[in-house]
Amino acid sequence: MKIIQILFLVVLIVPFIEIYLLIQVGGIIGAFPTIILVVLTALLGAGLLRQQGLATFQRFQASLAQGEVPAYEMIEGPIILLGGVLLLTPGFLTDMLGIACLIPSLRRRIAQYVLENHLIQAVGGFNQGKPDGRDVLEGEFRKEE
Repeated sequence: MKIIQILFLVVLIVPFIEIYLLIQVGGIIGAFPTIILVVLTALLGAGLLRQQGLATFQRFQASLAQGEVPAYEMIEGPIILLGGVLLLTPGFLTDMLGIACLIPSLRRRIAQYVLENHLIQAVGGFNQGKPDGRDVLEGEFRKEE
């Protein structure tokens, strides 16, 4: 199955699961408490997104300052963003997935899995000041009107 087909199925199925869960929870605790619960998880998501995002950004900067490649932080950043988006999306399934993305130990394992299995291919790279064999033409440019 292609990735587009999988994404299409997820986009199609997840709203039905969310509606079902919201109706079930609403039937157990009532409509108003369910709405409050959904709003609270959105607020919690925004706070966790900010906290975890800043912590990851600080680790990113520290790695760069030490001259290391911040590989884990570059993978964790999009995972944190996905977790925040999932928590801001109304529903209980997306909230559970969003919280899972914002748990540091679980997020670190996901990043480690991605790095170890080469799931992301590097595009380009750092030259680090070494000549790459291409000719360089230096000059000035001026646009005349």
